[in-house]
Amino acid sequence: MQKKQLFLTVLLALVLCASSGLAQGSVEISPSHPHIAYIGRVSFANPESPCFTYPGVEIRTVFEGTSLRMKVKPNSGYFMVEIDKREPFKVGAAENDSVLLLAQNLPEGRHTVKIILAYEGYQRRPEFRGFILDKGKTLPQAPVLPSRKMEFIGNSITCGYGAEVTDPTAPFKDETENHYYTYAAATARAFDAQNLIVARSGIGIYRNYGGSKTGSPDCMPAMYGQTLFKDPSEQWDFSRYTPDVVCINLGTNDTSTQPYDTQLLENGYRNFLKTVRNHYPDAKIVLLTGSMLSGKPLQDVKKALDQVVAEAKERGDRQVYRFDLSPQDGSLGYGASYHPSKQQQAKGAKELIPFIAEITGWTYE
Repeated sequence: MQKKQLFLTVLLALVLCASSGLAQGSVEISPSHPHIAYIGRVSFANPESPCFTYPGVEIRTVFEGTSLRMKVKPNSGYFMVEIDKREPFKVGAAENDSVLLLAQNLPEGRHTVKIILAYEGYQRRPEFRGFILDKGKTLPQAPVLPSRKMEFIGNSITCGYGAEVTDPTAPFKDETENHYYTYAAATARAFDAQNLIVARSGIGIYRNYGGSKTGSPDCMPAMYGQTLFKDPSEQWDFSRYTPDVVCINLGTNDTSTQPYDTQLLENGYRNFLKTVRNHYPDAKIVLLTGSMLSGKPLQDVKKALDQVVAEAKERGDRQVYRFDLSPQDGSLGYGASYHPSKQQQAKGAKELIPFIAEITGWTYE
């Protein structure tokens, strides 16, 4: 009876191993391994299961072997993956998924991987729990990160809300949001720059979508100091990342519903600019208008931003700039809920990239 129980136990273990796609003798790599690099706001409160909620957070490493798997907290959602600079692809962790296959049948040798959070993870609170390599393999070296650094602060446009669909009446879904296709991500890639994202759908500079005319207590300035969105338990350490360029794209939600207060909008931007400047004394800061603005709201936001920039320059801050993304007109289609399509996002990047090059002197691809 005992032998039978032992046999069944071993058999069950083998079945579980096979079902998870793990080979006997495979090597597990901890998230705290020194050769794993992170870009973006990541909480290491638990170093063996780092958590992140903003889209665009990246995990990079160099690995050996023919395959690579990633361990995550179940229901961690969706990631874009790039192996050896090949065409990126998307993987997802559903409710019962804790091991995701990222690569197999690779040629022997060293390979690079970039893993990017594709969606807003504030509800699922995704966690990374390490890699699984072939038997006897390791992470031989840390990845070399780009020297250039950017930060994008924004709303659903920067998040990539609905970018993977072409039906403007489609509702929001985690599955169809993809930051990888945004103007922000494409701009950073063009300059081969690290990219930190602080963005949330519906958020504003003084009030969020549908919020009170007098303001929202959880607008961007209130959330900006937190490592994880709507989690005041951990404040972000700004010394961990100092960008060369900061792009702020807010104001769309502030003015998207009536009534709104243009003076509070202007004050919100004025005060937030001071906050960002205090954290990054030498950064070039660009105040953007987004592609979903039009008509009077667009003019009101432009007027507010022009005034804030003019005041900054009068104070002697010559590193504050203005830029307007072209308003969408439907000619490039729409994403979910009439958000920018992939084509519109790409157009925004093509517009913004030369401007960033002009103010920085950076070359781009």
